[in-house]
Amino acid sequence: MTPSTPLLRTAVVLGGSHTGMLAARALSTAVERVVVVERDALPVGPAPRRGLPQARHAHMLWSGGVRAVERLLPGVTRVLRTAGANRVPVTADMVVMGPRGWFRRWPESHHVILAGRDLLDATIRAQVLADRRIELIDRAEAVALTGTAATVTGVRIRPARGPERSLRASLVVDATGRGSRAAQWLARLGLPRPEQREVDPGLAYASRLFLAPEAARGRFPVVNVQPDPRDRGPGRAGFLLPVEDGRWIVTLSGTRGGRPSPAEEDFVRFAREELRHPIIGELIERATPLSGVAYTRSTANRRSFYERMPAWPEGFAVLGDALAAFNPLYGHGMTVGAYGAVALRDTVHRHGWDTPGLARRIQRAVARRAGAAWNLAVGQDVFYPGATEGGPTPGDRLLAGYVDRLMLTATGNGRIARRVTDVTSMERGTAVLLEPAVLLAAVAGPLKPPLDGPPLSAAERGAAGLP
Repeated sequence: MTPSTPLLRTAVVLGGSHTGMLAARALSTAVERVVVVERDALPVGPAPRRGLPQARHAHMLWSGGVRAVERLLPGVTRVLRTAGANRVPVTADMVVMGPRGWFRRWPESHHVILAGRDLLDATIRAQVLADRRIELIDRAEAVALTGTAATVTGVRIRPARGPERSLRASLVVDATGRGSRAAQWLARLGLPRPEQREVDPGLAYASRLFLAPEAARGRFPVVNVQPDPRDRGPGRAGFLLPVEDGRWIVTLSGTRGGRPSPAEEDFVRFAREELRHPIIGELIERATPLSGVAYTRSTANRRSFYERMPAWPEGFAVLGDALAAFNPLYGHGMTVGAYGAVALRDTVHRHGWDTPGLARRIQRAVARRAGAAWNLAVGQDVFYPGATEGGPTPGDRLLAGYVDRLMLTATGNGRIARRVTDVTSMERGTAVLLEPAVLLAAVAGPLKPPLDGPPLSAAERGAAGLP
């Protein structure tokens, strides 16, 4: 669309990954046309793309995120399951060593959807692009916003083929992820830069795909070994997630001074010797590697507080990792993106396009969801050496002491374990952890004695080839 084309009620979404596609779906019921602009060439099915290197690492969609996606795409869980994704109950099918020991496998409270990121993205993308109101322009880079400091009227794009051109829009949504240039674009329109914060524990991720032993290719639990911040050293962690086609994706991580190596020959050794328990290393020793090691260090927690800016233009909003990017260890990025898209839809429908200040209302609604996940992530990461210039505040230390007590209590109290997973699944806010009954339970501590090893059943150990 050129600048001279009459303006329909059009929305433009920048970024065609998870959050961008859900944002397009969210807007499709409120405009005549949604245009998704994506820098990469998007594959037709589940396949890698250049601009999403994190796709090679472990991903999970917590039940809070599943519910949000279902609100936008009813029935998508069934489609994902048919395509091969696994539904894993929390904590019934989870073998987790937390900071204060092994969690018991309590009855199901929530769930996660597990699949390779390529399959997750391709399934959602196909559902969204089936809507004729949504148009994809891929292999095109967004280069600038058009308009003024008061009102964004569109975006200039640079296609891989053809001249640079403008798209006019009633609303432009930036869902371009960690590489977002929204702050620079707004500065060019005369707006101040937003307040920003970064908490960088110096985490590096190494991931590899394995074919599970034949007997373990059906139902198998998630296995997770977490660090203990009380060690005051590097935080090393490992995830084993059973994904589609009988495969396991294994992600190992470590902060400054304890990072895994990108070398294939060191992958099993790190899992066996560097984590707090060798169970993940023992499992993958008996599995067949299907890939090399994917490695990344782009894992800092970064947040731009656009909602606090003294002025905000009509016609522009920022969602997903472009607003707040998290250390992937907590698995909240996709869930926050889904909640942001729901908040976008609900705000537009509640207030209507012609309401003054609609874009600011959208930005504040989206930021509320991102803020909850942000507090969960930085509340732990701030304790790793070098994560922030000043280190943890007295408030950080007080909160961490309480969370540590909760984690200990949750190892032997199913009711408290459920309250914790209420929050980590993003189905409820952190306020539930401050209810009087939870506070009293934390003071009392666990009701059952600690486990002395990973709670794998005899059948699961046998299927994985463990003694």
